[in-house]
Amino acid sequence: MNPAPAPVTASVPATSINVIDVANIEVIYNHVILVLKGVSLSVPEGGIVALLGGNGAGKSTTLKAISNLLRTERGEVTKGHVHCRGERVDGLTPNDLVRRGVIQVMEGRHCFGHLTVEENLLTGAFIHGSKRRQIADDLEKVYHYFPRLRDRRTSQAGYTSGGEQQMVAIGRALMSRPTTILLDEPSMGLAPQLVEEIFEIVKNLNEREKVSILLAEQNTNVALRYAHYGYILENGRVVLDGNATALRENEDVKEFYLGIGGEGRRSFRDVKHYRRRKRWL
Repeated sequence: MNPAPAPVTASVPATSINVIDVANIEVIYNHVILVLKGVSLSVPEGGIVALLGGNGAGKSTTLKAISNLLRTERGEVTKGHVHCRGERVDGLTPNDLVRRGVIQVMEGRHCFGHLTVEENLLTGAFIHGSKRRQIADDLEKVYHYFPRLRDRRTSQAGYTSGGEQQMVAIGRALMSRPTTILLDEPSMGLAPQLVEEIFEIVKNLNEREKVSILLAEQNTNVALRYAHYGYILENGRVVLDGNATALRENEDVKEFYLGIGGEGRRSFRDVKHYRRRKRWL
């Protein structure tokens, strides 16, 4: 009997430059509430980096600090800086960043419910102006990755399923021809089968289109299976980082984020009970 094959682990392509570098940023909301406390991370070109942690850990705030969307929520970066391909970008507008190839897919999908699926996708092509042939090619590419959207292209987005709306949100980002996508909680509210489908598409985009991805996700188990590298946030700080394979095998990560301890899988109540044993506290 042949032994079971070992799981395949992706590796980040060798590169000398990071598409995103976040250096020791601090974020404050309403001039009072300190949310991020010296967060640093890097996204290598061609890599998938997972930003992990529970609800309220600061994952979405980190993505918005990179994409410069904090001001819409009365937040600001008060310390540190963000670089894109070696150039400082934390003073740019979100529109400027999109033109540089960095685009965020917001948590909660945020489709235009009154527009059709195809009209939603076309809103992502605004930076191409009137280049109709290019837009048509990009639209066909989106339908290649999301064949379900081709079938629903004339349906109002507000009447599609949660999974289809997530596909619309990612497809809309692709229409801008990004080099880097900041993907916020793509699994939220989706059935496990749809989560796997979405992550497989993300993996294909990374491998075939060479799109670098920073992925904020609470589903640690799924995220670490698809990411190359991971950072774990708690209370606005990075408490652990490393290769995705190493993080999956880390005993603290197993116990506190995967619900697996030395004696196997634990209940949620048991995991909460043992939080005091975290080595980084």
